[in-house]
Amino acid sequence: MLEGKKILITGGTGSLGQALTKRLLGMKVDQIRILSRNEFKQIEMESKFSDPRLRFLVGDVRDYDRLLRAIEGIDIVFHAAALKHVPIVEHNPFEAIKTNVIGSQNVIDACIYNNVEKAICIGTDKAVSPLNTYGATKLLMEKLFVTARHYSNPRKHPTKFIAVRYGNVLGSSGSVIPKFVQQIRNKQKITITDPQMTRFSITMNEALNFILNAASTGQGSEVFIPKLTAYSIMDVKDVLIDLLGSTQYEITGIRPGEKLHETLINTDEIRHTWDVNNMYMLTSQFYPGFIDKISQLYPNATRVESMQVYSSNTVPKTSKHDLKQSIVESGLLN
Repeated sequence: MLEGKKILITGGTGSLGQALTKRLLGMKVDQIRILSRNEFKQIEMESKFSDPRLRFLVGDVRDYDRLLRAIEGIDIVFHAAALKHVPIVEHNPFEAIKTNVIGSQNVIDACIYNNVEKAICIGTDKAVSPLNTYGATKLLMEKLFVTARHYSNPRKHPTKFIAVRYGNVLGSSGSVIPKFVQQIRNKQKITITDPQMTRFSITMNEALNFILNAASTGQGSEVFIPKLTAYSIMDVKDVLIDLLGSTQYEITGIRPGEKLHETLINTDEIRHTWDVNNMYMLTSQFYPGFIDKISQLYPNATRVESMQVYSSNTVPKTSKHDLKQSIVESGLLN
């Protein structure tokens, strides 16, 4: 699907953008444009990859005119730009709206104007029954993408807009594992918000496989969700202490806007969920005609009927052995 294509990644200097760029460069793509606000990270990234197929564009998804130029001639867009740190977004809510909501609509409009083939937005489990402002803005981003087909010109080849939704990548910026590693190495107490807390477990490599699978499978207006296990916060603590040495910990209490468990598909969404290509696919209840085409568009799709909710406290747990292996192989201790 991607060989010979021109691709744009918004927020491309982030951890996902850089990992996705590395993967795409190995797939014989024609060109990758990186759009981000951070020129220093662009310089670092350009030096790191040193590939003539890369183009670096300083710009912001809030700026529609800049997006129009950035997307000109592009075949596939991966929309990863976002304000995503929960406490910062909570204290700057309208700034998150400008980037995560208005910026996403700008991406949609620029894709339609430039007749892009597919646009894939990168979502989060925090968009499901959102408790914090970040989750609420990412839910709106999803809604914008799955309804964007209304704006496409049916006389042309309309852009296929697809959303993906998954949990925090193991060891990503701002996540718990790098924080625990730093605390242990600084001989500080590990700060546990709540011993019962669980989170979905996905490595960067698994996230990339999932995103590319969804991009290939999607026909437009779907939300794709990976099949994941979960981990206990106490298991993370135990594994890191085993790897890095003994230390103490303290219970600090759940932070504002934080959930005890994360949900990828809530109870009301289950009845609109299908199993396809080893992923879950959420179809919009507002498009009944789309349901009639399921067997045609996705011959191997089956309706999900056995789950009540898809939450980090209901799925199988990652063993400590597998969790330790993932942490080591992901280079999180380097």
